[in-house]
Amino acid sequence: MKMQKFAITDAVLDRSPGQKADISVGNLVDERHGGPITIGYGRYAPGQSLTETIVVDDVMIVLEGRLSVATEAGTVTAGPGEIVYMPKGETVTISTHEEGALTAYVTYPHWRPAHA
Repeated sequence: MKMQKFAITDAVLDRSPGQKADISVGNLVDERHGGPITIGYGRYAPGQSLTETIVVDDVMIVLEGRLSVATEAGTVTAGPGEIVYMPKGETVTISTHEEGALTAYVTYPHWRPAHA
C-alpha cells in the first residue's frame, strides 16, 4: 500500500460489530491492506454508552463533539483535537454527550480479527 490521504467522506460507516449502541465505524486501512494497523472513522450518536475490554491498543482522536472514557482509574472527557489512548486489556466505558462524536482511530494490531 502506498501513502494515502483520507477524509470522512471516504469511509463507509456501518454499525460497530457486536454493539447495541448507535455507533458506526468505517475502516480505511486494515488487515486486508497488509499493514500492521487499522485506521478509520467512528460516529457515535448522542447519549450512547458502551462498555468493553480493549482487545488491541487503541488510539481515538475526537474530531467533533465530546465523549467520556471511564475506567477503574477515573474518567477523561475529550473534545475536538484531543486524543484518548486505551491500552490493550483495559475495560472502558465510552459515553457520548448531547452532541455525539465523530472520531478517527488507529489500532495495533487490527481490531476486527481480535474480536473474532
